[in-house]
Formats: sequence, C-alpha cells, structure tokens
Amino acid sequence: MSKFSPQDRADTGARTAAALQGPVPAEPRTPVEAAWRDFVYAEVWTRPGLDRRSRFIIAICGAAVAPGPDRILDAYVRGALATGELNVSELREIALHLSGYAGFSQAARLDDAITRIVADLGEEEPDLEPLRGESWTTETRQAENDESFRKVMTTAGPGHISAFYEAGVMNYCFGELWARPGLDQRSRRLVTLVAAADSQAPSAVLSHTYSAMASGDFTKEEMLEFVEQFAVHGGHTRGSTMQALVLQMADRIEKGGSFTMSVKDGRG
Repeated sequence: MSKFSPQDRADTGARTAAALQGPVPAEPRTPVEAAWRDFVYAEVWTRPGLDRRSRFIIAICGAAVAPGPDRILDAYVRGALATGELNVSELREIALHLSGYAGFSQAARLDDAITRIVADLGEEEPDLEPLRGESWTTETRQAENDESFRKVMTTAGPGHISAFYEAGVMNYCFGELWARPGLDQRSRRLVTLVAAADSQAPSAVLSHTYSAMASGDFTKEEMLEFVEQFAVHGGHTRGSTMQALVLQMADRIEKGGSFTMSVKDGRG
C-alpha cells in the first residue's frame, strides 16, 4: 500500500499545474485555490486513463460552457498552446464545433479567449477558410449530410423533417462541422460530449456516448475518465448523470445491442 502525505499531494499538484499552465502561485490563498492544486491537478490531471490532449479539450470546453471566470479558460488555452497539445487551428475548430452543440454564445466566449492568448503569445493565426468551399444542390447536400451522420453516430439519421433537423442537426452539425478536416473525429466527440453532459439532456448523452464507444473512438474506461475530467467544471452532480448513461450504453454495446435514433426524443 502506497502512503502519501498532504505535502506529497501539494507538491504533485504544483508540479502538474506548472507543467500544464506555466508558473503558478507558490501557495494557495483560499480553500478553493488549495483544492485546485491538491485535487484538480494532483489527482485528476495525473490519472493515467486519458491522454493529456484529450484532457485539455475537455477542460477548455468545460470551462467555456461553465459560468466561471475567463481567467480559467484563458489559462487552459494558454497551456494547450504552450505544451503543444493543441495548435491555433485546432483551437479555432474546437470553438467552431462548440457552436453547434453548446450554442454560438459559448463558442464566441472560447473564440475570444483564443484571440486573447494568441495575441499575447504572438502566435500566428491560420488563414480563414470558408465554412463550405464548394457549391451544392439540395439533393447532394442531403446525401452528404446523411452519410456524415451515419459515419459519426453509427446509425441512420432522423432525416430532413423540420427546421431544427434540416438546418441545425443535418446541414450544420453533421453536414459541415463533423465533415471539416481541421480536427479529428475523436476530438470532435470530446467537444460534443462536454456540451451534451453540460446540457443534462439524457437523449443527447445517450446517443453521443453510444456512438463514441460503438465507433471504437473511445473505450468504456476512457469514457469513465471523461466523466471525472468533465466534472471538474460541470460538477459531480452533472457527472453522476453522465456516469450512469455511460455505463448503460457500455453494457448495451457489450451485449451486442444497437441504438436506434428517435425523433421524438430529439436525439442526435
């Protein structure tokens, strides 16, 4: 049995925080600051079950959707760039993807944070590419959307049956965001899962949790680590909902079950 002292934990947290975000205050001034060092950095970020790049994406999106101070979001963006875990282009894609699942206001908050840190670090901004560079017809666009949905969600989509599904879900989220080449699918899943978990909408959590594991992008163990990393910003009450649904979907997959999209539930 390993034995750790309060000082061991404090030292681990301080080293981890410095490695992630650069120099940090030598000593916390409040109990909350102490918990950031001794729990968040010492006991969550050091867990081996999820890679650091994934933890940065979860933390950045979690801080963007949570009603917290911008300094927390700025610190994560700075750390992701300084450590090389994410580049400016990837961060811009993360903000864009967040617009489809957490809303444009939250995406703008993250986008503004990226702008601040990029300017402060003197990083170069990528060239701005059009959201969609080629022309299309209604028929070809719908076919592309359906193919993207099936690839991501591992099941057939709801179709173009209402303004919400046609314009929002199929045209924007799956036809454009998921199809963009600037960010890998695994990373896009993390952005989506943070927004779904924060919303506490069981249908969204179920569908995206199922597809994340059924596609092979994430294992059950990685999804359980996601829950704890998300809970740092979303809270353990929201995490409890996410945890239960991850276990439910993992059990379904292990038993060979499928997942059927339901328009009534608004899944997707």
